[in-house]
Amino acid sequence: MDFFITGSGGQLACAFQRLFKEEDLSFSAYSRQELDITDIGRLRRRIEEDKPNCIINCAAWNDVDGAEQNWRGAYMVNAMGSKNVAIVAGEQGIPLISFSTDYVFNGKSVRSWTIADAPDPLNVYGRSKLLGEQFIRDHTSRFLIVRASWVFGPEGKESSNFLKKVFQWSLNKRELRIVSDQISSPTYAPDLAERVLELLYRREWGLYHLSCAGRCSRFEWASFALKELGWQGTIEPARSEDFRPLAQRPAMSALDSFPLEELSIRMPRWEDSTLRFLKSIGQKNGDINDI
Repeated sequence: MDFFITGSGGQLACAFQRLFKEEDLSFSAYSRQELDITDIGRLRRRIEEDKPNCIINCAAWNDVDGAEQNWRGAYMVNAMGSKNVAIVAGEQGIPLISFSTDYVFNGKSVRSWTIADAPDPLNVYGRSKLLGEQFIRDHTSRFLIVRASWVFGPEGKESSNFLKKVFQWSLNKRELRIVSDQISSPTYAPDLAERVLELLYRREWGLYHLSCAGRCSRFEWASFALKELGWQGTIEPARSEDFRPLAQRPAMSALDSFPLEELSIRMPRWEDSTLRFLKSIGQKNGDINDI
């Protein structure tokens, strides 16, 4: 199978590329500079030239606060870009895999969100991703839309994922304050890529939630990782409003992956994935200054 990957520099795209190399699968991968998905003409020509069997759209605007200041940019990539990819995939009869977010929900729940729950995004980023989902449904039939939460990985241009930000903060401070009123399920990019590939092979088209098992606050996640690194500082819980973010985040956005569990497709717990992440960047019980 020949894969066509957009947004090649991101964490998830890098996870797919590493997986395909390990599995000896053929793929072509393009960065935004090489292929802008908002340019449908160029996108169509490139896909016609490569003749892939599957398109994996990893191109996305992921700057949640930045989307509040540049909503046009966020919508162009997350909504119109997704629409373009879906149109070309539908025209050429190519299966499409695309990714969405837990931020399509408002966070006003005590339980994990299911695919049956009605979306109600709180911010521009979430609304742009939700519109992208709808465009995919409207323009192609063989698709996988995978909602994931708090994605993190060892590679990719989003090297400033939440954990790596925490590690950098810890280099210069002996006291950290991390929000404890945002709860979700961290999702390790390599785990996500493996399960999505399994879904593709099964031809289980549709919308899915896929994130690590269990849930935690950002404070709990950071505390767990820093303890594993042997950090000797102090970490305290804080409220989101203390940091005055531009974009409102959902308080509880953990995703329920139940339909996939019925298919025996399961993700590890977030603690296990976090430990493997630390090991992958050479930091399990290592020197935090080497990050």
